[in-house]
Amino acid sequence: QLQFVESGGGLVQPGKSLRLSCAASEFTLDSYSIGWFRQAPGKEREGVSCISGSGGNTNYADSVKGRFTISRDNAKNTVYLQMNSLKPEDTAVYYCARGIFVSCSGSPQNYNYWGQGTQVTVSS
Repeated sequence: QLQFVESGGGLVQPGKSLRLSCAASEFTLDSYSIGWFRQAPGKEREGVSCISGSGGNTNYADSVKGRFTISRDNAKNTVYLQMNSLKPEDTAVYYCARGIFVSCSGSPQNYNYWGQGTQVTVSS
């Protein structure tokens, strides 16, 4: 059964870092674009970052540019989201998802398999 397992969330102080992991089973990640999304209470799910199937193209939301980095380790079939200089407004449940297309997209409608989510809380 196709599955994503996300990990790495937690409670962290502003300015600190976290690295989220998204490990896949039953398919190889490098054949698909992979996106990270987040959803805060009372807000719509928003795209944070994505990486293309080849890994050659990455996109970031303006709110995280320069602070977050997406990467993939094909040998481990895992995609990572390194989050630095975290802010309270980064607090949300973070999801990874598999894209319908090889190229990146920031729209949730272009993703058809989702992980269960991992909570990130940034608070002093």
